[in-house]
Amino acid sequence: MICMIPLRRNLLSFTLSCVVLCTIPSAMNAATPATDKADATSSHHWAIAIHGGAGESEWEHMDAATAAAYQASLTKALAAGAAVLQRKGKALDAVEAAVEVLEDDPLFNAGRGAAFAADGTNEMDAAIMDGATLSAGSVAAVQFTRHPIALARTVMERTPYVMMVGPGADAFSRAQRLEQQPPSFFFTEMRWQEFASIMRQTNRTVPPRPAGVGPEPKAVPGSNTAPSKASLSAPFAIPSSNPPIFAHRFGTVGAVARDSEGHIAAATSTGGMQGKLPGRVGDSPLIGDGTYASDRSCAVSGTGVGEYFIRLTLAREICTLVEQGQSPQQAADHMIHTELPGLKGGEGGVIVLTPISDPIWSSNTLGMFRARQIEGSAPEIHVK
Repeated sequence: MICMIPLRRNLLSFTLSCVVLCTIPSAMNAATPATDKADATSSHHWAIAIHGGAGESEWEHMDAATAAAYQASLTKALAAGAAVLQRKGKALDAVEAAVEVLEDDPLFNAGRGAAFAADGTNEMDAAIMDGATLSAGSVAAVQFTRHPIALARTVMERTPYVMMVGPGADAFSRAQRLEQQPPSFFFTEMRWQEFASIMRQTNRTVPPRPAGVGPEPKAVPGSNTAPSKASLSAPFAIPSSNPPIFAHRFGTVGAVARDSEGHIAAATSTGGMQGKLPGRVGDSPLIGDGTYASDRSCAVSGTGVGEYFIRLTLAREICTLVEQGQSPQQAADHMIHTELPGLKGGEGGVIVLTPISDPIWSSNTLGMFRARQIEGSAPEIHVK
């Protein structure tokens, strides 16, 4: 018994040594794929998608020249965002760059070319969100900032707030030395004539043209702006019954992007709804409604009738469905083709991107201006 004890100890030591020695290579082998996987995922394929609005009437009457103009504009905006990603820039910078190009383009209802409220002023909204941190910033009813999306980002980065509105947001913009412009900068004759038509169709007075834009073109018929007795309360008169209150013309712009680190972001900017009552705010600047981004799910930018997106918290709902296992396309299609039209008048579209999947889009309207590019692939532009 006395001799067997050392023997057992020696045998036990030998056994333990074998276990340790045999386990070490296995552990090393198990660690190698994990390291490789980490290395493989440290660099992602960047991707970006943009939209310039969804609707009906412009697609019903679009000619080749108009389509070519939109094609060129979308190409330019997409290239601005892609250039940021190509040089390993952040998704947040990419979506801002793309949206700023669209804000400067009078073809789209954002920034220069924004729609008019019933009093003849521009009230612009924008939002931006960083999927990596869930940081977000938004502005509503701003009137003088050239790039509302830049102001939204400034709110996100230089204040403890998420949202600022109206004169306070304009004052903050000036204090932050963001570029300011007079109302005449945002004015376009095309948008004004569309606005005037909607005001007349809804039995409301067309207000005076903004200062500095020049007189009414003589070639434009039916431009009588004299107030009638029935419309002296404009611009706060409620439109008459049965008007086309929600005009789907040249809508909201937005972008979603993924950078080479796998982080995602979303941005949306709009001039709002033609002929809306002053002070109305849609879904675009509301985080979770028209704009949302989280690295845990997806980035979304929407366009359409904001009142319905708000009721559905549509952007966040898409991301929730993705978190629950649906593909981005399944989630977007469910919200856009089932939930949104489930509300009478619910129309619009979205672009969606996750940290691992290619950008997708979904709309229930006749058309949607959209474009996308994935690292290593050519740009894809859709006008019709």
